[in-house]
Amino acid sequence: MMTMGNEKYTNQKDRKKKIRVVAQIMILLAVSAICITALFTLKTYEPYTKQTTKISGDKGFVALAYFGVERIGNQNLIGVERLHDHLQALKDLGYVTITQQDILDYYQSGKDLPEKSLFLMFEDGRRDTAIFSQKILEELNFKGTMLTYPEKFEKKDTKFLMPDELRELEKTTFWEMGTNGYRLAFINVFDRYNNYLGELEPLVHSSVAPYLGRKYNHYLMDYIRDEYGIPKESYPKMKERISYDYEAVRDIYTQSLGFVPGMYILMHSNTGSFGNNDKVSAVNEYWMKQLFKMNFNREGFSFNQRNSTIYDLTRMQPQAYWYTNHLLMRIKYDINQDLEFVKGDLQKQKAWETLKGALEFQEETMILTSLPQDKGLMRLKNSSDFEDMKLSVRLKGNKLGLQKIYLRADEALNRFLSVSIFNNVLYVTEKTGGAEKELFKLNLDNHDGKERISIPEDKKAAEMRELETFTKYATSVEKAKIYAERLKDKNLEDAPTVDEGAEEYIGDLAVSTKGDRRLAVSLKENFISVTVDGKEAVENLQVSEMKAGAVYLETAWGGYGWSQRNLADDVYDGVFEKLMITENTGVEKEKILFDSSLQGFDGIKFKVKRLWEAMIDWFVTRL
Repeated sequence: MMTMGNEKYTNQKDRKKKIRVVAQIMILLAVSAICITALFTLKTYEPYTKQTTKISGDKGFVALAYFGVERIGNQNLIGVERLHDHLQALKDLGYVTITQQDILDYYQSGKDLPEKSLFLMFEDGRRDTAIFSQKILEELNFKGTMLTYPEKFEKKDTKFLMPDELRELEKTTFWEMGTNGYRLAFINVFDRYNNYLGELEPLVHSSVAPYLGRKYNHYLMDYIRDEYGIPKESYPKMKERISYDYEAVRDIYTQSLGFVPGMYILMHSNTGSFGNNDKVSAVNEYWMKQLFKMNFNREGFSFNQRNSTIYDLTRMQPQAYWYTNHLLMRIKYDINQDLEFVKGDLQKQKAWETLKGALEFQEETMILTSLPQDKGLMRLKNSSDFEDMKLSVRLKGNKLGLQKIYLRADEALNRFLSVSIFNNVLYVTEKTGGAEKELFKLNLDNHDGKERISIPEDKKAAEMRELETFTKYATSVEKAKIYAERLKDKNLEDAPTVDEGAEEYIGDLAVSTKGDRRLAVSLKENFISVTVDGKEAVENLQVSEMKAGAVYLETAWGGYGWSQRNLADDVYDGVFEKLMITENTGVEKEKILFDSSLQGFDGIKFKVKRLWEAMIDWFVTRL
């Protein structure tokens, strides 16, 4: 017989189950609605016309190529909201998309393009790219080119679009086809310790990528060489190898689509011609001009004019972490013309004076974008009498770069106290009329308690990862056994530690490595304390006696850092979230001097929105 306690417990459990089921059904319906909306096309692309678009002389065109699109985005794939922000800003500036035929007419027939012309590309042919970008293209009346690898058709890789799906995309009128070539593979690969790894397929490459340097090549760019740089193949063999891939492109597309896409991107970019070797370049050039009508041969800059050829076009690959003004800043300095940056919340903008760069307010966040190879600088108005204060902020700019807060600063920044994070190092500095003086410095990896490893330890880890990977992807049982034996021997090797006197391994910061630091500063009279992520970094550090002064925020490019891509990107987004400044008088409730947080109903709406997005993300990742 069930007791009252058990019955009550069962009822509570059933009630919780019902609530959970209802919540799951609501989320399922929301996800289904998103998918249904994404899959059905209700509009038709309308090309620009002379009546609606200004056409005046040779203004060239901007070419952008996104790697791919995901719902929320990740390190490589841009999120839907961020992509929409990018393209909406270009739409607002008057940009219209042009087609491959427009580019052909521009170069071959002398046809003028619209004054603000955008050629939009999405590389790699991912299925999620088509799903999540389709509605944006429809909304903005933009047309894109979807580039694919026909090798994926043969392997029937479900992450990538298949021929029947590509034909459906074309029917929507918002897409045309392009190609990245037959496949993606790498040759002449060395790790960062100059160990020769040879030829790597994409899966092998991605497995060992954390230990690679820049010494590698795309498989169409050079002869296959040994560890000494000597070709392992003859000229006829090289020509046959490269020709095979172009023949495969021709045959697979012809069979599956009925045509070969007219637009090509030769991988890798920026070789100076069509390869790193003259003979290799000549083979690529022959096939390129046989099969394709145009080729994007360079990357890093967006602007094309008639002074380049149709087989030597350049594109810019916006990164997933770029805020909108980052993209606009790059385009502005590529086209060498002024343009208007996005500002976001205009009411909140009024509290600040932007002295350098571009400032956008997004809800509780300030994004300060630097000038190329320079800085962004903004001053809090009505702050010239700030003296003793407490400040808290979440710094969410990437680790490679500068996010700096000036306190008690004069107008010319000849006098100030500052707290900054530059390339993942915390600094406290001051300036009293002469040169800026460093008072305190802390590597934030050490602050986090990150384990220090030696160069020998890192080298051993690299070699073990390589042997593990070669064992897993060996082409025969015999080879797998050989690699497995080498792995056992390598594991037994001794690698001296930092504590044993070996030199510490300090890796290059990747340009895309996300930063997220909660910074709290307390300034009282001649003493400053700083905590990072709730942990004390410096307490009661003595500083020079200074008069009251203003608060400035600064961001700056931190150097090119480590990247296989976008080596020309020299713009930085400093991200200041929930910045709050209060007086520091010692009373229980200090007077608020500035607060970027949303208040009242706006704050409630923002929290509900964040919670709903988190629920959707949780559910989608567990489908």
